[in-house]
Amino acid sequence: MSILADRESRLLIDGKLVEGSGGTFETVNPATEEVLGVAANADESDMSAAIGAARTAFDDTDWSTNTELRVRCLRQLREALQANIEDLRELTISEVGAPRMLTAGAQLEGPVDDLAFSADTAASYRWRTDLGHATPQGMPTNRVVAREAIGVVGAITPWNFPHQINLAKIGPALAAGNTLILKPAPDTPWAAAVLGEIITEHTDFPPGVINIVTSDDHGVGALLSQDPRVDMVSFTGSTNTGRAVMTDAAVTIKKVFLELGGKS
Repeated sequence: MSILADRESRLLIDGKLVEGSGGTFETVNPATEEVLGVAANADESDMSAAIGAARTAFDDTDWSTNTELRVRCLRQLREALQANIEDLRELTISEVGAPRMLTAGAQLEGPVDDLAFSADTAASYRWRTDLGHATPQGMPTNRVVAREAIGVVGAITPWNFPHQINLAKIGPALAAGNTLILKPAPDTPWAAAVLGEIITEHTDFPPGVINIVTSDDHGVGALLSQDPRVDMVSFTGSTNTGRAVMTDAAVTIKKVFLELGGKS
């Protein structure tokens, strides 16, 4: 994979791998303090473009209703990650500082395998339930429960178990028919950016369905809570930042999923 050969990475926006408008920033091996290479550094304009791409993909394509396509794309992603698992293992050891033995579990192989659960659940899920005919207050009524996607999801993730948390947010959100923008921690940008390379090269994900925006500026991630085009924010990180996410999201009545207060 080029992310290891070139020692640099790019943003994934609207189906294309692009440079960051803010240049690049370094990614460092936390065990040795060696500079491994650079990652694309997004600014607010890049994040706005990613949000716009996700909004268009949700509103103007059949992604949210085409279950067969979603299942196929998620299975393709899992297969491509498994095919490149040894390169991903070396990336994880160097960028995350993970012991090799942990990459056989929650640091890498476990999260990749778990994508099968999201795909299989989407394939078997009862998206519509016919409740039959009724006459409430004398009015003939056909009743149906339709389970629909939320819309555009912003996912903000920490550095400690990046593959696990990135994929735990991406898999279920996409399986449910949402589109997504992933903003990873600046400490582990390659763990997220490598997904962009694999998605563009080995899957049928339509442009804009998944966008990956790396940046050393935490304010870029804050736009996901503030922008009215985003319908939900899923955040894992500190309690103080979680409060800020909830406060910003309240202005546009976004749904929030918060996992706060980890000790890593």
